[in-house]
Amino acid sequence: MLGAIEAGGTKFVCAVGTEDGKIIERIQIDTLTPEQTMPEVIGFFQKYEIDALGIGSFGPVDIDKNSETYGNITSTPKRGWANFPFVKTMEEALNVPIEFNTDVNAAALGEMMHGAARGVDSCLYITVGTGIGGGAVVQGKMLQGLSHPEMGHILVRRHPEDSFIGACPYHQDCLEGMAAGPAIEKRWGKKGHQLQDNEKVWEIESYYLAQALMQYIVIVSPKKIIMGGGVMKQAQLFPLVHQQVKELLNGYVPLPQVTERIEDYIVAPGLGDDAGITGALMLAKQALEAAK
Repeated sequence: MLGAIEAGGTKFVCAVGTEDGKIIERIQIDTLTPEQTMPEVIGFFQKYEIDALGIGSFGPVDIDKNSETYGNITSTPKRGWANFPFVKTMEEALNVPIEFNTDVNAAALGEMMHGAARGVDSCLYITVGTGIGGGAVVQGKMLQGLSHPEMGHILVRRHPEDSFIGACPYHQDCLEGMAAGPAIEKRWGKKGHQLQDNEKVWEIESYYLAQALMQYIVIVSPKKIIMGGGVMKQAQLFPLVHQQVKELLNGYVPLPQVTERIEDYIVAPGLGDDAGITGALMLAKQALEAAK
């Protein structure tokens, strides 16, 4: 029996399941302060005899196991969560092996093992929602260097018809500042799902997302790109992104996945909204195997 946490800025999803990715039981808990949220999280897992726990968390987080602050959420603007010792808190409560990573790296792992990227050894998972984040699996391993990728904070060229200042508290007009859900709402005065029929909204949105994907393709060269999150549930976005990525690459990556079959290369999650929690189960599987 494995435990999994997908810790998001809005909600925590907690689940127990098996090594093959099957979810047996789950709950959803609002992300309030640690003092409010964590007792509910711990209480859920104390009802089960789990053998290991996987955590995919909103970030930034410290995933360097040699660091003094490994397992912490670090510089998040989320009230109460900066410098929160996530792994230590769960270790003290449950006394089981734990594997810890970002929510988007976990989602990439879940999609590679059980979703849209099954059968390939590299993929990119991008979530476009309250924020924008990206995780990558390269040659079967989650991408990690000094820290984890922060793909939502790359700089993008401004759309010629867009005067919006940007909504990122750190960089103002980075990708997240221009294309995440809050940026759409601040720019247009309505939430994305209320703007479904406004073609200009999605032309501008796809302009920024396609720029990001073009850069990820030429830098990371993933074998599959998966785009999830609330904003990507606007189905009209995918054809626009496909078209603009091809135009931006302009034949520079002359591979049939891009030039002929891009609709099979840049896709929605095969696991739907379960990509992150399934990936967290796979992190728990890794923790269990490492402990043997």
